[in-house]
Amino acid sequence: MNPGHWLERPENRLEFEFKPFERRMENKGEYFGRISDSEDLLRRFKEFCLVDLQLSKATLYPHLSHLRRFLGWLEKPIEELTVNDIRSFLLQLRDGNPYTYSNMLKALRRFLRDFLGRPELIQGFRFPTRNPGLKRVPNKDELRRFYKAIDDIEERAIFLLSASSGLRRSEALNLRLSYVDFERRMLIPNHDSKTKKSYLTFYNEECEEVLKRWLKIRPKTSKKLFPMRTGKNHSIFVEARKKTGINIPPQILREMVCLRDGQARNPRPLC
Repeated sequence: MNPGHWLERPENRLEFEFKPFERRMENKGEYFGRISDSEDLLRRFKEFCLVDLQLSKATLYPHLSHLRRFLGWLEKPIEELTVNDIRSFLLQLRDGNPYTYSNMLKALRRFLRDFLGRPELIQGFRFPTRNPGLKRVPNKDELRRFYKAIDDIEERAIFLLSASSGLRRSEALNLRLSYVDFERRMLIPNHDSKTKKSYLTFYNEECEEVLKRWLKIRPKTSKKLFPMRTGKNHSIFVEARKKTGINIPPQILREMVCLRDGQARNPRPLC
């Protein structure tokens, strides 16, 4: 190893020093002692992510789901975990969806490196190379058919809001009434994070008309513009997809807005 390599610097050497189980993150202070079960461990990991790392719940919950899968597979105490164990587990995911593999690796990094203080177990694993490929944008006829197949007025409002403003799915579903300027048809999403920023955006007149209808029957018990029931937000536009055979998730609507805006700034033909 080169003398100038960052691992050789004195301030970095202790980071990779093996820490006995009783000295790791999850057993400090009031948590001193052996872990009773995996759910107890995940509860402490959840608190660590929310408080110490200031992660959002939207980021945390997928981590918890992946870690439950890993801990359910692991047939030994966590303090006996080895690099070979992790390699054997990830080998089962290697030929599957690369996004699943990457998300599992992200969860394991948070868990082993940040929470347990065991970076030596996970630092050698790399993320797979992903081919972005070409994304197909639905045409106007498909958009029209899909929209007409949406019966729920709340989902209709979400569809038009996403299609005209370009909001991310999470931004649209978490919009509060206070983030909407109804007179100017302006949205001020509060969704800044370490990796994403939000900006002012606007919705069109067609969306305005549907929003007015939705606001008349919208439940008044929530501050959100779309106070969807728990679990319902995971099945958005499902009925329209079944009726038409067309799949137009909120992310595609956002990409359509980006494409439209890009063409408006650069209207030259692509070929």
